Amino acid sequence: MKIYYYLTIFPIESLIASNLEPTKFGSYLSTGSKKGSYENNIFIEIEEGCSNFFDWDYAKKKCVPKENGEPKHSVYLSIYRTLENTPIKALKSIYLTTKDGRTLEIKPEIFDNNLSEKKFYIYQEICPTRPLIVTSLKPKDYVKNITNKENKTYIPTIAFADIKTISFHSENTGSLGPLYDRNIEHLHNCVNEVTLNKDKLFKIVERSNVDKFSYQIIGDGIFVGDNQTIIFYRMISVEDLRRYHYDWARSAQIF
Repeated sequence: MKIYYYLTIFPIESLIASNLEPTKFGSYLSTGSKKGSYENNIFIEIEEGCSNFFDWDYAKKKCVPKENGEPKHSVYLSIYRTLENTPIKALKSIYLTTKDGRTLEIKPEIFDNNLSEKKFYIYQEICPTRPLIVTSLKPKDYVKNITNKENKTYIPTIAFADIKTISFHSENTGSLGPLYDRNIEHLHNCVNEVTLNKDKLFKIVERSNVDKFSYQIIGDGIFVGDNQTIIFYRMISVEDLRRYHYDWARSAQIF
């Protein structure tokens, strides 16, 4: 039986070997009977043998079907410094799984940094750190900055989501969930700091924002990168979600 390798980046960071194909694995993570967690999960399929950091022989030995033919659900190969030891080139599709186990696949693409120009960007760091950031830096420039070894806040590899921004002069923020429900004045102050002060490249809005992160607030998409390479997972448009992935979008509370 085939072995799949999944790099989970939310809500935990790990590498898991499994006999389950991505859709079934996503359902297992979110609604597995033994875990009872019922939570969103984000994971990326990766190529076998991509790094010497992981014990691939152990995975092959342990990730085997049970005697009754039932597939092995999970064999953990790593729970620490997993993302930074996974080469960017080994990343395949990302999967966004909802609390009731519905999974959306997004394929990777090369990022050219030519998204729509904004005065400021809001990024939700997903892995390995979780702060909510306001910055004047475009995604590629942000990755270059945060993965620069000369910086005190250096991170070898980072995964983060571009978050929808709002007009502070409008009461209609759309369907953005709980992100802007509170502390809007603090967010506004953070935006002013990075837009009015050219020496302030980014500002931490919240040190941890896990409980308020939902798929409905993702803007352009999710980025994973190091100081050399950046991969972009472009969020599927609302029109295509309605046409091709309606059940997932309803589960994700986008509709």
